[in-house]
Amino acid sequence: MVSSASSVSSGLMKIITPCWKSYGEGSDDSNTSGEGSGRSDGLLWYKDSGHHVSGEFSMAVIQANSLLEDQCQLESGPLSSLCSGPQGTFVGIYDGHGGPETSRFINDHLFHNLKKNQGMSANAISKAFLATEEEFLSLVKKQWLNSPQIASVGSCCLVGIICNGLLYIANAGDSRVVLGRLEKATREVRAIQLSTEHNASFESVREELRLLHPDDSQIVVLKHKVWRVKGLIQVSRSIGDAYLKRTEFNKEPLLSRFRLPEPFDRPILSAEPSMFVQKVHPQDQFLIFASDGLWEHLSNQEAVDIVHNNPHNGIARRLVKTALREAAKKREMRYSDLKKIDRGVRRHFHDDITVIVLFLDPHLISRSSCRGPPVSIRGSGGLPTHASP
Repeated sequence: MVSSASSVSSGLMKIITPCWKSYGEGSDDSNTSGEGSGRSDGLLWYKDSGHHVSGEFSMAVIQANSLLEDQCQLESGPLSSLCSGPQGTFVGIYDGHGGPETSRFINDHLFHNLKKNQGMSANAISKAFLATEEEFLSLVKKQWLNSPQIASVGSCCLVGIICNGLLYIANAGDSRVVLGRLEKATREVRAIQLSTEHNASFESVREELRLLHPDDSQIVVLKHKVWRVKGLIQVSRSIGDAYLKRTEFNKEPLLSRFRLPEPFDRPILSAEPSMFVQKVHPQDQFLIFASDGLWEHLSNQEAVDIVHNNPHNGIARRLVKTALREAAKKREMRYSDLKKIDRGVRRHFHDDITVIVLFLDPHLISRSSCRGPPVSIRGSGGLPTHASP
């Protein structure tokens, strides 16, 4: 995720993240089914294979930033706090910008907010997004005087849920989910993008912003050949980014580069996700959820072909490594040399990349009452995600 924001201080991290832990250092996570917490290899964290209630999954994360700004989770089993509530699988990809605080906050709160609903629906998912947004903005308000830069931190938020034979996709930002669907006539697997992206590089997004802000001729600005909202940020929807949501956070002591010359009377960015709901078809083979760091280097069809033509085990890691090889090729360097570059400096070559591949078993999906062992796993980079003391 690209933004001009800078990371919040390590002091703030100690205040607001006392219970966060690095899942990439061999610590036990909350995975209750014994699937294991994944493995680390330098800046790479991966969980090559596991089972969710509707099939198999594979996860991988590569860190590029000094502090990992991508977060992700997979929850499979109960989707409600009620014992009689729906069962299914939840996938979340949270691509932070300006720092890791918002993406970590979402990782800790969004699924919990979703489980407060008694049933599963597009409205329930939207409510969970907006509740998480309000909770984070409340945190910004509490920390405003001591740590105002938290107002400049935000995160994209992509969620996929399989429940009762339906697939729900909710997205705010520019992460992406792509479906691999088998075409019976040709026996080929076709890539179908299911998420709507909210990035000012798209004319449709710029037009939406202009319609929402008819009196603001500078709502989108072309800056260094990149379209940005108010000349500051590429995404038009996110969780966090309080400085572009509430004018009370767009003033001193916030750094001057984030402050707008005039106060605004309506939020510039939105946390409302775009929603997509469809029935899972027997021809639907798998879903690829990934932050935009993957899609910078692979097309939808290229990613689908890789998943279709290779073993399930380790497929997320294979996608990440293919993207890294493409990143190295663009810089006319060897992949082996790219791997030697440390976090922080690595960001000049590629972004943090998170990938979750969800394989779909039609027999399991059709048994909506199927209650396998619950799974809860979070992916993280190979190095500590916290600021050093």
